[in-house]
Amino acid sequence: MPPSNYPLQALLEQVAQGSIVDLLREMIAIPSVNPFDEPANEDCRELEIADYYQSRMDHLGLLTSRRNVVSGRPNIFGRIKGNGTGPCIMLAGHLDTVGVTGYSNPFDPVIRDNRVYGRGSCDMKAGLAAFIEVARIIIQNDIELAGDLLIAGIADEEHHMIGSKEIRENGPIPDFAIVGEPTELEVCHAHKGQLCMHIRTYGRACHSSIPELGVNAISHMAKLIGVFEDYNDELMSRPPHPECGHGRFSPGVIRGGDIASSVPDFCELEVDRRTIVGESTQDVISEYRKRIEPLTSSVPDFHYEIGPVTIETAALDTPLESPIVEQSAQAYRETVGQASELKPFNGGTDAPNLMCPAVICGPGSIQQAHTLDEFVEIDQVTDAVKIYLRTVLAMQQVV
Repeated sequence: MPPSNYPLQALLEQVAQGSIVDLLREMIAIPSVNPFDEPANEDCRELEIADYYQSRMDHLGLLTSRRNVVSGRPNIFGRIKGNGTGPCIMLAGHLDTVGVTGYSNPFDPVIRDNRVYGRGSCDMKAGLAAFIEVARIIIQNDIELAGDLLIAGIADEEHHMIGSKEIRENGPIPDFAIVGEPTELEVCHAHKGQLCMHIRTYGRACHSSIPELGVNAISHMAKLIGVFEDYNDELMSRPPHPECGHGRFSPGVIRGGDIASSVPDFCELEVDRRTIVGESTQDVISEYRKRIEPLTSSVPDFHYEIGPVTIETAALDTPLESPIVEQSAQAYRETVGQASELKPFNGGTDAPNLMCPAVICGPGSIQQAHTLDEFVEIDQVTDAVKIYLRTVLAMQQVV
C-alpha cells in the first residue's frame, strides 16, 4: 500500500517485543568487541556480528551488500527500494562494542526487571534490533515507500570510526539519517567533535646519577603541560555553540622513560580536544603551536613534535528546521506523550560522516554505555521501533 494510506495504529500494534528481545539477546551473545589497534581476533568478532546482522536482513528480503573496511571488519547495508519520488532515509548503528575487562559474563544476556543486560545492550545493539523490526513491519505489510530505506551496520565506531569514514568516501550517502545511539529516545540534533593527538618532547638520555649530562624529556613535558593551564579558560571565553557550548581541552594519557635510573629522552602526551562547528583540525594544531613554541627559546634544548592525530570526529549541527529533526521530534511526542528536549548528544557519533542531516535517537541511557553492568529498558526498545517507524513513514512526504 502507498505510505499515504497506511493504517498507522495497526502497524504500531504489530511491534513484536518478544522477537526484538530475542534478536537483541542473540546479538549480545556475539562478542563484537572492537580490537582497537590490533587485528580482528577470536574475542573481537565484528565479522561474526556483521554476518549475523546481514543474515537477518536477507531473511526479511532486504537487498543486502557489504564492504570490508579492513580485513574482517565490514560495513553491512540493507535496502528497501522506494519508488524514487521521496528521500532516502538511513537507519545507522555500529556493530562493535567497547571492551569487557572486569565485566562478569558480559556476553550472557540476562532479562531482569524488564531490562536486558549484557555488553552492547544499549550501546548499541538495541538500536540495531529496533531497525530490523522497522524493516519487518514495512516489508510484511507491503508498504510502498517513496524513497529508499537503508539500514547500515557500521564497523569501528568505538575507536577511529573507520567504518563511517569509509561510507563518507564510498557511499551510500542518504538524504537523511537516524543514528540509534542511546539517548533514552530523546532527539539529539547536535554534538561536539573530538580531536585526539600526541604531543611529544625529546631529550638526551644519561645515567640518573649525573642528570646534568642529559636532557630530561619528562621535565620538558611538565613545562609543556603548564602552558595549557589556562587553555580551557580561553576556550570558555569564546562565543559558544548555542546547544553544545564551548570547546574543551584535556590531557589524558602520558608515557615517558624506561627505568628510574636513566634520564628519559622521550615523553609522550595524548590530549583530547572537544570541538564545536567551525573549528578545524589545523586551527587546533595552530593553537597548540602558539602556546608551545615560546618554550623553544626560553627552555634550553627544548624539542617537541605534534602528531599524529589518533581520533578525528567531526561535530554535528543539524538545523532544528530540518525535516528529520521535526519529524523525529513529532514521532517522539506521539510515542512517549511529551515533547523531546532537542538537546545535544554528549559524545561523538558516526552521524557527521554520513554527510547528510542526521539526528541521534535511540533506546538506553548513555550513562549505562561502557559500564560493567550495561542494560537497556525493554519498553524503550519497543518505543524506539515506533519512533523510527513513524519518522520513516512521515519522511516519505518530504520532497
